[in-house]
Amino acid sequence: MSKARSSSGMSCIVGVDKPKGLSSHDVVNVCRHAFGERRCGHMGTLDPAASGALIVCVGPATRLDAYLAGHSKEYVFTIAFGSATDTDDAQGNVIRVCDVPARLGDEGFARKYVSGLVGWHDQVPPAFSAVHVNGKRSYDEARKGHIVQIQPRRIHIEQAQLEKVERELDGERIIWTVRASVSAGTYIRAIARDVGVALKTCAHVGDLRRTRTGNLSVDACVDLDAIRENPCAQLIDPVRLLGFRFVFAGDEVSDAVKNGRSLPRSRFRLFSYRNPVQPNGSVSCSSDVQSSDQPPADGEMVSVVAHNRLQALYTFDADHDLYRAKCVFAIGVRRGFDIDC
Repeated sequence: MSKARSSSGMSCIVGVDKPKGLSSHDVVNVCRHAFGERRCGHMGTLDPAASGALIVCVGPATRLDAYLAGHSKEYVFTIAFGSATDTDDAQGNVIRVCDVPARLGDEGFARKYVSGLVGWHDQVPPAFSAVHVNGKRSYDEARKGHIVQIQPRRIHIEQAQLEKVERELDGERIIWTVRASVSAGTYIRAIARDVGVALKTCAHVGDLRRTRTGNLSVDACVDLDAIRENPCAQLIDPVRLLGFRFVFAGDEVSDAVKNGRSLPRSRFRLFSYRNPVQPNGSVSCSSDVQSSDQPPADGEMVSVVAHNRLQALYTFDADHDLYRAKCVFAIGVRRGFDIDC
């Protein structure tokens, strides 16, 4: 069996700063070879033309995918006005050219408009997207030239701010650089497309960089060369990444956790991170941990730490005052090298 297809015994998470030009699957393949582990998966696809924060789970840690989905994300991107493409980004074919209203070059107007994007929207994903339509991927149908009818989805723009306004091609093209935090499932390409339509012109995404996914900042990510050289140099703490409150299971109960037994609430104190965002670099986290006095809510998910690993995820059963096992890791998910809490 080749190194890339064997089982390494590793169970961990790494944050990758994905470069432009590679698909998210390409990044996973690099991690498979670097860790010598066939079970690798990314959480939250980035288009090949995009760069930035990508979570890659290795080994049994891939079972965390269901708990890492649904988190908000932050992007810095450009909206290029004056042309629309079939993919809604700069890699597509130009399908329409439009005049650009002069007011779009006014920074005051642009800043006010971008801040007004905050809120709920009904968004139609791009035709070239991974959305399923009648059991088929939308992008597969679009590549065949088929007309795809995609239903709108409810998305939320949590924050949006203009960073700058630029003019290119002797002032004929206007480009806005925007930073935005959005709910899971939001397509930045569709935001750019819809902004163009709303402003009586057309537009597409130029550059696109994801600066945060859930609690992982791109500043805490490493590039692929670092992964190839030393894949374990900077592992991501799964407890912080998940964002759940957590408990510590000592030696006397660690076997019970490994076997998925229920745990009485009275035996455990709850803790949380003051700052849930993953810090830049592998650092001691003891000063960032605080006791959490708020009692657990019925159904609340908590992380269980044993032997400095994420050993399990439990949910709280208020009727019986117990934590019940939801997801147990036989070998635990590594938290890094020098985390001392």
